[in-house]
Amino acid sequence: MSTASDEGAGKKVVLAYSGGLDTSTVTRWLVERGWEVVCLTVDVGFLDADPDLEKRALAAGATRLIVEDAKDMFAHYFVLPALAAGAIYEERYPLATALARPLIAKLLVDVAKAEGAQAVAHGCTGKGNDQVRFDVSVAALAPDLTILAPVREWELTTRPAEIAYAKEHGIPIRETTESPYSTDENLWGRSIEAGVLEDPWLEPPGDVYQWTRSVAEAPDKPEFVEVTFEKGIPVALDGDEIGPVALIERMHELAGRHGVGRIDMVENRLVGIKSREIYEAPAATALREAHLALETLTLSKPQQRLKRRLAQDYADLIYDGLWFTAHHQDLAAYVRSTQRHVSGVVRLRLHKGTVTAVGRRSPRSLYQLSLATYDEGDQFDQGAARGFIELWGLPVRVQAGSQLLQQPNNPLHIAAGEDKPQ
Repeated sequence: MSTASDEGAGKKVVLAYSGGLDTSTVTRWLVERGWEVVCLTVDVGFLDADPDLEKRALAAGATRLIVEDAKDMFAHYFVLPALAAGAIYEERYPLATALARPLIAKLLVDVAKAEGAQAVAHGCTGKGNDQVRFDVSVAALAPDLTILAPVREWELTTRPAEIAYAKEHGIPIRETTESPYSTDENLWGRSIEAGVLEDPWLEPPGDVYQWTRSVAEAPDKPEFVEVTFEKGIPVALDGDEIGPVALIERMHELAGRHGVGRIDMVENRLVGIKSREIYEAPAATALREAHLALETLTLSKPQQRLKRRLAQDYADLIYDGLWFTAHHQDLAAYVRSTQRHVSGVVRLRLHKGTVTAVGRRSPRSLYQLSLATYDEGDQFDQGAARGFIELWGLPVRVQAGSQLLQQPNNPLHIAAGEDKPQ
């Protein structure tokens, strides 16, 4: 790793470029220090059409702009494996932004190698998680590349200073005043932070949300949708087989219309601080509910319990920027094994901000009506229960007779009202 102020004369750097104020300013700042800058914009979904994107990059001093459509790669290799794993950070966050970073890092490395660049760069601050995700991922994929992060070291410490710098250098930026929020969007979700959201006591203003309707504005009648899975991967909606990007986009519209997927949380950042975050993830929220419902049919009790414990490890490694690690390879192999029978259909009800699995079926279901029913056709041998209970309770009776019932003031006596604590 190096500092961006190191002499860059005769050297080339590939910059992760969004086209906003930060990365446009970073482009010029690097050029002024002798770097030849190639800008890379990666479309991982919901990238607004910007006819001036290339013009702005070139005006900032870049030699060229490369735009990579990575939606299919993002959905297939990052989003759907995370869905199958049940990866949710701190029980709330579907990891949309975190999942995109290792993919962008991989593409930065690919372009750097193709361009003969000596470095890659990003516009992350020294306060957030994304700097870690980029730096660690690049180091894992190409340890020989220098990683530059100008925002961590430059003198432009405020947004007005960046705006003044951009105007001074003739960069046609769109921002003229400080935006109230910092946002990031991709196929799997939208994150919003900063501004009034930094006070965790205040309810988020309505203008924070763009993808989901409020409960008050959502339809009064529920809507139902059937999701078909094959080996833990959603492949169809209402029987219509479509690709993963189109499926996620369609579920995004359905769930968002009913106000599903709003998340307001205080999370623990990797760098050690707590941060109030707002997320919109309608498709992720709905598909997660469907996937969990199907797993209740197709996984045994110990499989479900172990998988849900390991899901937290999976979520942590994504959040912490450890996608390209041996630990991830091991967890991913386990997840794939658990999903080999997770095939079937789940019917979801979307209504007033909630998503509920109201039906599920699978050709590999472990649920058997003949064993579960209390009506005619019951094939469960209730007479076998007596012997089972005798053996199951044997160690309890032995320990109670030898130890627990012999000691005064033990919890069993107190719970029975036979004694009181001294």
